[in-house]
Amino acid sequence: MHKTGFYTHPDCRRHDMGRGHPECPERLDAIEDRMLAARLLDVVERREAPLASTDSLERAHDRMHVAAIRGLADELREQEDAGGTDLVYIDPDTALNRHTWNAVLRAAGAAMAATDAVIAGELENAFCAVRPPGHHACRSRAMGFCFFNNVAVAALYALERHALQRVAIVDFDVHHGNGTEDIFSGDPRVLMVGIFQHPFYPYSGADAKAQNMLNVPVPAYTRGPAIREIVETAWLPRLEEFRPEMIFISAGFDAHREDDLGQLGMVEADYAWITQKLREVARKHARGRIVSCLEGGYNLDALGRSVEAHVRALADV
Repeated sequence: MHKTGFYTHPDCRRHDMGRGHPECPERLDAIEDRMLAARLLDVVERREAPLASTDSLERAHDRMHVAAIRGLADELREQEDAGGTDLVYIDPDTALNRHTWNAVLRAAGAAMAATDAVIAGELENAFCAVRPPGHHACRSRAMGFCFFNNVAVAALYALERHALQRVAIVDFDVHHGNGTEDIFSGDPRVLMVGIFQHPFYPYSGADAKAQNMLNVPVPAYTRGPAIREIVETAWLPRLEEFRPEMIFISAGFDAHREDDLGQLGMVEADYAWITQKLREVARKHARGRIVSCLEGGYNLDALGRSVEAHVRALADV
């Protein structure tokens, strides 16, 4: 029986970077509300995200980086208990509050637990409704709303703990997944394919030299049909050639035409179509195994609708 997992945890809502920040707790509420209204919560198997270990984060990240983020979180709790600051900024866009450390452990933990369940055959695929997102987190640097790279942690877990030989990472966020590229550039076990608006934050990806990186820059105002053509002519042939044993998705929905943080023109039907194409590749080469993790998506209504389309395609309903 085809089963799709839905991983989340209340701790992921408690990370909050301040009033007016687009990467807000309400993103998860919008997803839950839409899933409930669409009766998708009756279709998926809901599971609670466990806490990742620091050792598992160190598969993808420098030990000093992990220690630094944990140290900031500990320091922040001490300061707040003493009546001090409630946020610590890493860059102008990225801040910790007292709940961030547990949130990042739940986000990475969801991706790894989903990997375990999918590889064990308990689930065919899974979507992780988690935050903070991860694809800008480099091996030794947090940036762009991201602290640790959830998809990279899970992909390395699949390779090293489960002894897979080849995994693919697909990134359709409006922003280039520079952190994922930083971690996997030149690693023959991993093929990364993506699209992203260019030139645009983080102003990288257009000149990738590594053979295992197929990240396709597109100009502002590119719409769904052009992106589907890239998928058909560039992504799918490379994925077929690579024959991944598992597919991980950095599922950013900020390329939606209603999302003000980008200027691309995708709609729900495009996300569903891409997901269906990836399911076909996964069923052919990877026993259907897909783990998808939330990245961007900041227009709350468009985010909810897009996740619904993505999860419907994963669940084949």
